[in-house]
Amino acid sequence: MSRKQYFFIILILGSLATVSPFSIDMYLPGFPRIARDLGTTIDQVQLSLTSYLIGICIGQILYGPLLDRFGRKKPLYAGLALYVLASFGCALTSSADALIVMRFFQAMGGCVGLVASQALVSDLFPSDKRAEVFSLITLVIAVSPMIAPTVGGYVTASIAWQWIFIILAGIVSVIIVAIYFFLPTGREADTSVSLRPKAVMNGFATVIRQPQFLIYTLAGGLATAAPFAYIAGSSDVFMNIYKVTEQQYGWIFAFLAVAMIGSTQLNHILLKKFKSEQIIKVTLFYQSIVGILLIAGVYNNWFGLYSLIGMMFIFLTGQGLTGPNGSALSLAPFRKHTGSASALMGSWRMGAGAIISAIVSILHNNTALPMVGMMAACSLGGLVILHAGNAVVKHQASRREVEDEVSVLL
Repeated sequence: MSRKQYFFIILILGSLATVSPFSIDMYLPGFPRIARDLGTTIDQVQLSLTSYLIGICIGQILYGPLLDRFGRKKPLYAGLALYVLASFGCALTSSADALIVMRFFQAMGGCVGLVASQALVSDLFPSDKRAEVFSLITLVIAVSPMIAPTVGGYVTASIAWQWIFIILAGIVSVIIVAIYFFLPTGREADTSVSLRPKAVMNGFATVIRQPQFLIYTLAGGLATAAPFAYIAGSSDVFMNIYKVTEQQYGWIFAFLAVAMIGSTQLNHILLKKFKSEQIIKVTLFYQSIVGILLIAGVYNNWFGLYSLIGMMFIFLTGQGLTGPNGSALSLAPFRKHTGSASALMGSWRMGAGAIISAIVSILHNNTALPMVGMMAACSLGGLVILHAGNAVVKHQASRREVEDEVSVLL
């Protein structure tokens, strides 16, 4: 493909993958005002974030087989149309419970972009280029937290928080047009893929039985859930504890997004000298150390506003390294079941994010400890899963070698 085609494909795939992050980040500055307008509390509004993540988790499981059976574009159009309708529903809601429900349906529609973008990377690019492409897509995604909260803060302060959802509907409408005119079809519909529950479950079982997929999906998914702890708790921490304004919170969020953008570019360079396996191991180790320091600092009141932001910047730098490398390593073993593999990987990531964000909300205690504690737990958990999983695989391989040698001698 030409450089121009390459640019447009990356931009569209990145935009598809950004629909859900943008939908999360853009309304965060409006949490206090949404709570006031709907006559509820911030922790109740936080549950609309949890319901969104649950919707993503469930939706991706459904879209995986659909993308394999009907091709990439038809499910894309259907999901994004549902997203647009649900976005208007969010704008018209008059209660916290209704917002929670509409955010669920908004996520069920928008999450098709996450699954389809990853499947299309496998369709359109050779295996040795996918980690690089995932890094570029992650770069597009990383721009979202720089723009979305800042825009959301100004929209909330100057107009009304309802307009956030109207703007989101407009953005996705533009993406639908771009898909129609500029995005290649990718893998065609495969009529051999059955949508019967038993066949779908067998396809998922085939994916899960692949050790490399299982290890890097579990470890990478838990590690990439760390930002959801930050997302769930940051508006309360910065706006209620440190008393920053909605606009200032947007700029803080944008600054911390630079950490992910910079590390995404760094990943592009590191991949020329190191393997994805090496990068993800080192990154999880250093994030675990920084996470422990964050817990100690918050517990002992070592941090002011700027020092906390600085430590979180250092921690979030790792997200631009774990995400793309984890995705590339998880999907590398597959050709036929790419859609199902992408769905399972994405569903686990968002499911873990939903659980982590819910825990942050439940543990809410007017300090930053629930937020930083869960960020650290995600990195430590990912590191443990990665080392334990690789140890089990090596042990099984060595056992098979011994059994083969014994059978030869006999």
